[in-house]
Amino acid sequence: MTANRKTIHCVLLAGGSGTRLWPASRKLHPKQFTSLATGSALTMLQQTASRLSGIEISNYLTLCSEEHRFLVAEQLREIDKTGPIILEPEGRGTAPAIALAALASRSDGDDPILIVLPCDHQIADHERFVQAMQKAIDLAEAGYLTTFGVLPTEPATGYGYIQAGETLSGGGFTVARFVEKPDFATATQLLEREDYFWNSGMFVFRASTVLEALGTFAPDVLNACEAAMQRAQQDLTFIRAAIEQFLSSPNISIDHAVMEKTPRAALVPLDAGWFDLGSWGTIWKTSSKDVNDNSTQGKTALYDSQRCLVMSSGRLIGIVGVEDLVVVETKDAVLVCDRHRTEDVKALTDVLRESGASESDTHREVFRPWGKYDAIDQGSNYQVKKLTVKPGAGLSLQRHRHRAEHWVVVSGTAKVRKGEQEFLLEENQSTYIAVGEVHRLENPGEEDLELIEVQSGSYLGEDDIVRLEDHYSRS
Repeated sequence: MTANRKTIHCVLLAGGSGTRLWPASRKLHPKQFTSLATGSALTMLQQTASRLSGIEISNYLTLCSEEHRFLVAEQLREIDKTGPIILEPEGRGTAPAIALAALASRSDGDDPILIVLPCDHQIADHERFVQAMQKAIDLAEAGYLTTFGVLPTEPATGYGYIQAGETLSGGGFTVARFVEKPDFATATQLLEREDYFWNSGMFVFRASTVLEALGTFAPDVLNACEAAMQRAQQDLTFIRAAIEQFLSSPNISIDHAVMEKTPRAALVPLDAGWFDLGSWGTIWKTSSKDVNDNSTQGKTALYDSQRCLVMSSGRLIGIVGVEDLVVVETKDAVLVCDRHRTEDVKALTDVLRESGASESDTHREVFRPWGKYDAIDQGSNYQVKKLTVKPGAGLSLQRHRHRAEHWVVVSGTAKVRKGEQEFLLEENQSTYIAVGEVHRLENPGEEDLELIEVQSGSYLGEDDIVRLEDHYSRS
């Protein structure tokens, strides 16, 4: 089929766990699904999907994990950027992810241009970003595999670098070489050069071009992904890549698999206030600050303190007489860290995980396709949760082997099925679910349903749910 200039797909890379931004970012609710300190009500995923306004996008394809699929679907629905969501059985690097997206984009016989965007970047100047994107689209049309080189502002050691080669028509360059993350001395030398740029990790190329390059330089990646997509299963808007076939692919980035090897790599300079929001140190750099270079969010009080990042999700945080400190509070954890060592937060999460601390992976507040729950209190044989059920949504038809539940409606209307009975509960009304009793909770109203759930029993784990029927195809 003849390529169409106007056929452009946006590929959103929404995998990853964001462990360096613990405790705000965790495995089950990582940074791309939060707004953190970006100064926006939109999450990072939503900001990224909205970033291409001014460019005609025909479709959005999102790569994420099975456990995040409903978060992705809901957040994209909220901003009307829906499209196929491809579920990776396991994170295997950007090369397999991009291969899956490219194969999916060609399923209708078209050959679109793909704009590949990680969902943890900040762009300050939208107009310059779109101008650079248009240049990259032109180069992609000419058969180049295009990436963006960010004009460096400091000798950063957390980014890879790209050296620009010969000038191309339209404002781009060939790629002379890629440089792995350097030490400080090397980064200082590269900063003095005008032909070195930070590697942004964003790409633009035609689907057929990147698939051909994968076939040439990384055939094991392409073969595995082709097999995984041939055996993929469609579930609602989700495309589940076949597990065994996908896991036969090497774990490799698109840079190592293709960009460092192909003679068709091109670079477009980008000077648009780009940052990879990968650590609390970067959050501090990109946030607004007071006269003492402190950046704060939430309920905070600072005295005689300089160059600190202090973020509260609820409780008041007070600091006195400190410098270069990061303090981040969530409902169930507090991080205190030297601002110059924020890259080591990942090592802390490894320590937490090895110790068996649930806070390494999960928040107290947990999101579900029907809404969310907040685990307010827990003892040896009881647990108290606040449930929020979205309008028109409902929990699965289920029963529990080990626990009973008592529901008290706080606001809204609850439709309850209990055994063979079905009835409505209004504000301040309650019901009791015995151990083993089949039940379902739904929200038939137009406003959020909020209720308090008191669980009691010998075992209160989330795996004590036997689903008999589910709107969301969960087992």
